[in-house]
Amino acid sequence: MYNIQLMNKIAKVGTGVFDKTKFTVSENTENPTAMMVRSASLHETEFPASLLAIARAGAGVNNIPLEKCAEKGIVVFNTPGANANGVKELAIAALLLASRDIVGGIEWVKANAADENLAKSVEKNKAQFAGHEVFGKTLGVIGLGAIGGLVANAAHSLGMRVVGCDPYLTVGAAWSLSRAVHKAESYDDIYAEADYITLHVPSTPSTKGMINKQTLEKMKDGVRIINLARADLVNAADIKEALESGKVAAYITDFPIPETVGLKNTVNIPHLGASTEESEDNCAIMAAQSLVEYITTGNIHNSVNYPAVSIPHTGISRICLCHRNVSGMLSKITAILSAEGINIENLSNSAKGDFAYTIIESGVKVSDAAVSVLNAIPDMIRVRVID
Repeated sequence: MYNIQLMNKIAKVGTGVFDKTKFTVSENTENPTAMMVRSASLHETEFPASLLAIARAGAGVNNIPLEKCAEKGIVVFNTPGANANGVKELAIAALLLASRDIVGGIEWVKANAADENLAKSVEKNKAQFAGHEVFGKTLGVIGLGAIGGLVANAAHSLGMRVVGCDPYLTVGAAWSLSRAVHKAESYDDIYAEADYITLHVPSTPSTKGMINKQTLEKMKDGVRIINLARADLVNAADIKEALESGKVAAYITDFPIPETVGLKNTVNIPHLGASTEESEDNCAIMAAQSLVEYITTGNIHNSVNYPAVSIPHTGISRICLCHRNVSGMLSKITAILSAEGINIENLSNSAKGDFAYTIIESGVKVSDAAVSVLNAIPDMIRVRVID
């Protein structure tokens, strides 16, 4: 039996993916084969030798020590695109919240709920909450992946002119984009053109603080910024200054931090982007499917610390090898298999940064002795045989 440890509450449709005759699913297990996690931090977790994989039911993996896991041969999966529609819908709501002072108006009504002449007061005071329509305005989309692409297409359907930029745009993502979405050559082009800017990029060394005093100066006066991606994409001190000066007319964020709560013309949403039943279900199912596939066949899809490698399991034994991405590894592996009389029927290998993964299909059973020799190769991290 394979043991799946739940580090958070996971939707039942996700845990239901696991065949009960092969898997046990529990919040507590001494020797987990894999972990499923949502928001729980694993940075201080001591991972047991039994652990093969971790699946994050969501796209972000900031709560998982990726390098530490890779060095132990623990493959980390995420669920790109599974919550994309939920975030897209919140982004459309954020566009409207940035355009019209809906929150301010609602709060005013609450504060005046005891007014016997509320209807007349509403007509007298509503002008202070007047806003703008998004129709005909230019939206700049930074990041055109699973979420950004959906936002771009939806905004075009609302009558907006959409300009997008993504230096890492995949062919699949490009095919999903409406032809009406204009391509910007750089972020600077978006800063110069856009009335609204929405961020849909991960937090990396190159994107942290990308919205700062220098980039804000390149934007139109009165620009409206939406950040449903990560808090640290926006420099808190600089956005505060821009809001106070009027350079930025509105800032909508799904990642409240003390510095942004209470800021002028800012709406802090409590991280609701993927908080829909549908998104949670989709993420849970996708995460579970990735674990089942990896545990039972060794195939890797949607990993963030190891490369995607997948071939049909047609041989008698399959050897799955996590190793460092160094010269000569394949020749060492194949030489050992040859010396052990193990025929290679199929082989696939790929690398991701400092780490690589190899799958070998064999027409004969692989002995424990052969596994021991493979494990002894310098820079080999983990060897697993699936029969």
